[in-house]
Amino acid sequence: MTEQRLTDPRAMRALAHAARLEILLRLQADGPATATEAAEQVGVTPSAASYHLRMLAKYGLIEDAPARGDGRERVWRATDRGLGVRTEPDDPPEVKAAKEALIDTVYDSAHRELRRAMGQVEREPEEWRDASAWRRWQLLVTAEEMKRLNEQVEGLLAPFKARTRDSAPDGARVAGAQFTLYLRPEPRPHGLPTEDHDVV
Repeated sequence: MTEQRLTDPRAMRALAHAARLEILLRLQADGPATATEAAEQVGVTPSAASYHLRMLAKYGLIEDAPARGDGRERVWRATDRGLGVRTEPDDPPEVKAAKEALIDTVYDSAHRELRRAMGQVEREPEEWRDASAWRRWQLLVTAEEMKRLNEQVEGLLAPFKARTRDSAPDGARVAGAQFTLYLRPEPRPHGLPTEDHDVV
């Protein structure tokens, strides 16, 4: 699967919508769906889902899938490519703003999903509770080590990606994986208010 590096501000703004991003993620993980099915998956009306699907298709993020049944309802699927976006020092202001909006939407979506998963894990069978993990580390690495670590993790996850795994053993379920490597940000300037400044 190839990766498409997003650079078009219009495409990034189109994807920087919580419901639209969720629909794309569902198509990638669960396979083709109609607007009605997508609406049920993400909690929007069928007409809203249909609009979001057309917007995703407009920018080449999804495409028509083979018809099924009587063919009266349009079926959509994710395109066979991953998506990537990151800010660059020479980004024009419009591109930088669109990238930041999309990145915020992606991480907000991931955080909400993680919180829901954490709230539901206690209801899962013991084998799934034991298999679930939420961890955070502080690493001391060089740029080369950090790059190699990222490549190694990508390599470990690649065979299990839902959208490209041809067959899976009985009992397999879709699981979420969130992995981020970043340089620790500089400390806040002294005296700058923090999110917990009102805590007594």
